[in-house]
Amino acid sequence: MKKDSKNQLQRGLKSRHLTMISLGGAIGTGLFLASGNAIYTAGPGGALLAYGLTGVMVYFLMTSLGELATYMPISGSFSTYATRFVDPSFGFALGWNYWYNWAITIASELSAATLIMKFWFPDSPSMLWSGLFLAIIFLLNALTVKGYGESEYWFAIIKVVTVIVFIIIGLLMIFRILGGGVPGFSNFTVGDAPFHGGFLAAFGVFLAAGYSFQGTELLGVSAGESEHPEKNVPKAMNTIFWRILLFYILAMFVIAMILPYTNHNLSATDSVMVSPFTLVFDRAGLAVAASVMNAVILTAVLSAGNSGLYASTRMLYALAAEGKAPKFLGYVTRHGIPIWSLIVTAAFGLLAFFASSFGDGLVYNWLLSASGMCGFIAWLGIAISHYRFRRAYVAQGGKLSDLPYRAKWFPFGPLFAFAVCLIVIIGQSFGAFSGGKIDWGGIIAAYIGIPIFLAVWLIAKWKMKTKLIPLEQCDLSRHAD
Repeated sequence: MKKDSKNQLQRGLKSRHLTMISLGGAIGTGLFLASGNAIYTAGPGGALLAYGLTGVMVYFLMTSLGELATYMPISGSFSTYATRFVDPSFGFALGWNYWYNWAITIASELSAATLIMKFWFPDSPSMLWSGLFLAIIFLLNALTVKGYGESEYWFAIIKVVTVIVFIIIGLLMIFRILGGGVPGFSNFTVGDAPFHGGFLAAFGVFLAAGYSFQGTELLGVSAGESEHPEKNVPKAMNTIFWRILLFYILAMFVIAMILPYTNHNLSATDSVMVSPFTLVFDRAGLAVAASVMNAVILTAVLSAGNSGLYASTRMLYALAAEGKAPKFLGYVTRHGIPIWSLIVTAAFGLLAFFASSFGDGLVYNWLLSASGMCGFIAWLGIAISHYRFRRAYVAQGGKLSDLPYRAKWFPFGPLFAFAVCLIVIIGQSFGAFSGGKIDWGGIIAAYIGIPIFLAVWLIAKWKMKTKLIPLEQCDLSRHAD
């Protein structure tokens, strides 16, 4: 990769930063708000099963990414891996897909942050909070990569401590050490529990669970700026998955034990007042539960916006460095920040936010719909790239014992992850077909990201005149140039 500047990205992220960046990326509103709806929809058994199966898929994705990121720790991971091991046009489309996904996330998190602040300041102007929060995350990303890592570390610590305290208080209630009138395991037998709604309900939760785990792949993007990636990436990878799964499964088990799936408050996903965490804390006698959870959810939203700005900036930089985006976006400051990529990404997020603030938000809703599939497409790219990398590595005479980190269960792991991601993508809008009338608007909104990705890929393939790279010709050099 040719650089537009003699300056380089800096390896300023420590092992603790890597762990918390990926951990914080996955613990957010999906757990704090949407977990209750999963139990309400599919019952306690259906929700736990759906999240467990999703967790298995994410485990294999993380091991695939761990092998790739340890062997080749570079900032544009998904795009570069696909470019080297699959097809340059596929890498082009995957890179722009991932950039767009996180750039739109910035806008959605700014919108969410303004709503959260209205909890305390109902009459305050939305622009005040959105401008303030964008300025904060921009400055955190504009200083040094260590500044981003440190901020994300503390954002994640707040979320992790909240989940741990929640689980401890919940278990004390379950064992009747703390008040709250927990009815034992009767919530698992009420009505048609534990599998309320049958297979289709559990399948719907399974599809939604994938969104909750998105963000774990940030490990691959941040590996390019980590200290000693050959040691720190596997260490972070091995701890992240189990912590996330433990937090999700244990937290949902606690919710299911204390609140029956028939509690209609669980169906809400947009109000801190009926967050399952708030409801449980409130039942335990903590009167400030709503305010505390609102503050925690605010840190989760800021963390997602912070990570989104970092990830999309690094992907845009990598695309520029590989000649797949304007050259000036590859400029790096002496502090190791791709400043023009950062400015362009922040500006795009701000424009998307403005689109949500004016009129009926129609443009923004379409932008958001187009990003819905992006995370799963990125996961597909990881599975395909790892499968091709391992086969190319062996075909070119590489010894598996020489790999810094080796993913277990190959080739089952990436093939399983690929198949599950494909099922999630295809089944995304299965609910639109249920009932007497087909919801065509919902179908288009759910699937619009697929033709956009395919169009970008095919146009790039036509312009670049690329083909699938033979395994013997894949570039296995371990540097970014």
